[in-house]
Parts: sequence; structure tokens; C-alpha cells
Amino acid sequence: MKVAVPSIMSQAGKDYLTSRGFELIETKSQSADALAKEAADADGIILMTEPFPNRLAKQLPKLKVIARHGVGYDNVDTEFWAKQGVWVTIAKNANASTVAETTLAAMMAISKNLVPATEHMRQGDWGWTFAHPGFDLAGKTLGIIGYGRIGRMIAKKASAFDMKIIAYTPSNRSDGNAEMVDRDTVFKEADIISLNMLVTPETTRSVGKREFEMMKNSAVLLNFGRAALVDQEAMQMALKTGSIAAAAVDVFDDEPLPKDDPWLSTPNVLLTPHFAGNTKECMDRMAVDAASEVVRVLDGQKPQWNVNEPQAKN
Repeated sequence: MKVAVPSIMSQAGKDYLTSRGFELIETKSQSADALAKEAADADGIILMTEPFPNRLAKQLPKLKVIARHGVGYDNVDTEFWAKQGVWVTIAKNANASTVAETTLAAMMAISKNLVPATEHMRQGDWGWTFAHPGFDLAGKTLGIIGYGRIGRMIAKKASAFDMKIIAYTPSNRSDGNAEMVDRDTVFKEADIISLNMLVTPETTRSVGKREFEMMKNSAVLLNFGRAALVDQEAMQMALKTGSIAAAAVDVFDDEPLPKDDPWLSTPNVLLTPHFAGNTKECMDRMAVDAASEVVRVLDGQKPQWNVNEPQAKN
């Protein structure tokens, strides 16, 4: 059997598949056109963040499993593929700790002005930092919207910073590391807010003008989740007008970010290239976990981390 994988995928994932007798189709691009051309006879695919349109059902007729190289799956129509008899899986536990670390790294960088201080020092402006002091995290309130695997890991790791930690999740379940509050309370009271929800019809563009008006003028918003969670224009305006103080954004509607994208001229924002899980250890885990789901399905077993329930093909 053949499995289509991105050429940039960790070697650990490739080795997992080949050691079990699967033939790899390595593609430099995961665009729909590239997959239709190069992976037409694939039995399984390991998919990164590129959209996976439904029209590929006719162009990849042997497909039995789409294994996401990560936890988000808003680039796949899970219900449609279930009707085609195709499993959609995620790498459920692979990236939570790494994304949490990256989120906290951004929080620390912004609080201490690390990036602009470095840039000004390189330009010979040693004194810039003394006119632009940062702020302590101790005593501040960290708010987490969405308290799943990543949100809980952020709270656990942030507990060492002597911060008050509050969180909102529809289930209202706490693990003891955060105080559960309602959604508006997070936006009104938190000094730093991290967005960690899944993209659903209810959460899509759910952080907009109303939420930015509730936030403190000194507040910082961290989005290492999904771009679709936020009204992008409203967030850019909030940063430009000083309605909020700063932000870190790792996810965008268009990726790679176009050279004329408004984000590149938006002030007080730390921009990163969708890299929250980009450590060697995390990339190895995601590749192996995704590959293991492909192997389970193609061996006739039920996957561990499926997000749909396939129907028999007609």
C-alpha cells in the first residue's frame, strides 16, 4: 500500500511507515492539484495545514485515511469524508506541551520587549529599552479561552510565574490550575489572554470588536490557535488605536503571509510563521503519531484518535 506524505515530514514518521512495509509518495507540495497528480493511487495521506478539498475524492479513489499532522482539522470536511468511507484522524497528544511552551515564550518576550530591544540595540540605540520598560508577569492575570489539552498545559506551566490564572470553557471543568469563569470575565479581567479553542461554527470570528472593547488597554492577546477564531480587521484596528497594548499572532488566514498583508504593517504585534509546534521533538511525535494512525487503518483496525466515523462506501 502507498502513503502520501509531505517531503518535509520528520524522518521518524517516514521510517515508521517504511519499516512496516508501506511505500511512500513524497510530495513537495500538498496543494490539491499536486496531490491529484502525484498521489492518485495513495491508500493513505498524512496532511499538514493545506486545505484538502472534497473534489479529491474522485482523484484519490483508493484513499482510506487522512491523518492530520497536528490536532486542528478545520482544513478537512470530516462529514463529507465519512460518507466516502474515509477516516480522518489527528495527532491528539503530540503538540500540547510544545505549543504551550511557545505561547509562554511569546508572553515572556512581549512582557520584556525582547524583540524590539534587540533590534534597537543592533541599530546602535542602546538607550531605547530604558525609555520603553516592560512589565512583570507576577501579579498579572492570565486568561485562557478554551481549556483543552493545550489550554490546560499552558495553565500548568504558567503556574510557576506567580500569576492569577482564569479560564473559560463551555464544560466548566477545571484541573485545579485555573479558576473557571464566564467568557466575558476573561476578556474584562485578564492582562494576557491566550486563545486555545477549536474552530467551530460558534467560535469562528468569535473574538471581534465587542471583545476588544471589553479588554484592558494594557492587555495582550496571544493567538497560537487558529486565525479563524479572530476577526482579523478588528484585531488590527485594536492594535493600531491602542485599544489593546500588544499581541502575538502565529496563525493567519493566508499562509504563507502575503507581502502586502495588513498584518505586516500592524504595530505592537509579534508575528511568527505558524511555528508553535516546530521543535524537533514535537515534529517527530506528530509524524509518528500520524503515521501510526495510517498504519492502524490500513491494517484494518480502528484508529485511536479519529474525528469522524466513516460509512461504508457504496
